[in-house]
Amino acid sequence: MNWDAYGPDDRIDDQGADYLYEQLAGILAARIERGDWEPRRLIPSETHLCQEYAVARKTARRAIGLLVERGLVEVKPQRGVFVKPANNQSKPAG
Repeated sequence: MNWDAYGPDDRIDDQGADYLYEQLAGILAARIERGDWEPRRLIPSETHLCQEYAVARKTARRAIGLLVERGLVEVKPQRGVFVKPANNQSKPAG
């Protein structure tokens, strides 16, 4: 997956080459990089992401999982998903 292929204002492409969850992860990563959500702040809930991007909950959950793997966010049970500070983030491999 080429993370740099997605911008913060992109939409999900049902016919795209990447899986939907990969597209969503790329878009969310671009939004984090742009500063839509500050470090240590919540990103939108799975429910909100499902509504905004017209995807299933499983798709949103897998996208968040990719962001966790890349060190961009952390999940705090019963609290939500938070953006990690920049010094803890690793640039996703393209």
